[in-house]
Amino acid sequence: MSPMTIRAVRPDDFAAWLPLWQGYQAFYRVAISPATTEVTWARLLDPAEPMAAALACHEDGRALGFVHTIRHRSCWTIGDYCYLQDLFVAPEARGLGLGRALIEHVYREAAASGCSRVHWLTHETNQEAMLLYDRIGDRSGFIQYRKQF
Repeated sequence: MSPMTIRAVRPDDFAAWLPLWQGYQAFYRVAISPATTEVTWARLLDPAEPMAAALACHEDGRALGFVHTIRHRSCWTIGDYCYLQDLFVAPEARGLGLGRALIEHVYREAAASGCSRVHWLTHETNQEAMLLYDRIGDRSGFIQYRKQF
């Protein structure tokens, strides 16, 4: 496959990002409303928001993956944490190293902006992704609990 570029999303990327976002939702068997998708997209583009997104693009311009991050404060460090909330690579581009490249992009961006940590979650059934995550990150040992509202 030809070289890839990882870059921040731009306002004109919505049509390229949306099918990936929908593919991500299908993978996790969720349906996020169009209204929430619109707000999410606006937040990802707003420099005043702690959210950001990057696309992995083929040299022909096709978007083949994305990553979303959210910076937040911590009581444990002076530097912010960077939560890697969403990561998705299109099925036809899996196995090419894009997941790793997107995570390493987040690592570089987080370090450059003074973050103390990058962290993320995955579902326990996402065994294929965990093969990568176990090589490039450390398992924290923490278990997530939540309450939906």
